[in-house]
Amino acid sequence: LKVFLSGMPELRLGLNDRVLFELTGRGKNKSVELEDVKFHQCVRLSRFDSDRTISFVPPDGDFELMSYRLGTRAKPLIWIESVIEKFSHSRVEIMVKAKAQFKKQSVANGVEIAVPVPSDADSPKFKTSVGSARYLPEKNLVVWSIKSFPGGKEHLMRAHFGLPSVEKEEDEGRPPIAVRFEIPYFTVSGIQVRYMKIIEKSGYQALPWVRYITQSGGDQVRTPAILNQNKGKQRIVFCYELPCRLQHCILPVTLRAKI
Repeated sequence: LKVFLSGMPELRLGLNDRVLFELTGRGKNKSVELEDVKFHQCVRLSRFDSDRTISFVPPDGDFELMSYRLGTRAKPLIWIESVIEKFSHSRVEIMVKAKAQFKKQSVANGVEIAVPVPSDADSPKFKTSVGSARYLPEKNLVVWSIKSFPGGKEHLMRAHFGLPSVEKEEDEGRPPIAVRFEIPYFTVSGIQVRYMKIIEKSGYQALPWVRYITQSGGDQVRTPAILNQNKGKQRIVFCYELPCRLQHCILPVTLRAKI
């Protein structure tokens, strides 16, 4: 939260309890378990335990009111599949497929997909269905940048590299693909702020503003590879669940006193 209020007013924040503790799907109630719930020291825990109201006297400036983890595993918002083909140590071709697995109404912004390539690769050539790709030789990476990625869409990137040396790279030790993105106006948990009340004797008006955002985490999971070899051509298929950690935040709630 970012707070710019005079005096020491009490604030009461209400969440949509039905979504927080009872999600409805396909006609059946589905509980959502929150783990590792932590409140800022200014929150009155006794009030929250009794009626689930978050009551607090905020400090000035920027602070984190509440943090938590979802007890249930969320479906990967962006699914990545990578196919790598090596041709007798002369060249390598990489195909990356990215699919947005969230609703069409939402859009992921600033998507960056970092794909590791052999350290001796050179002469890069790229073809993308959307966005642009660039080679970072100092990091042995290809970075595919997509400015806007709507939900339900699927895009492809193809990269071609020459391999001047005959060094053998261990595929089992290949680094995972990394993905960065953020989705505004979207929360994985479905939690929303229903109200923000300010209890202050003078009764001055305040202007609350809420922004929802989901950001990618830093973890990746790589499933086992499928290897096919045929006349000097090696085909390696990797599937990635990216990311397995998400930061879904109400970020920030800004309160300003109306003068």
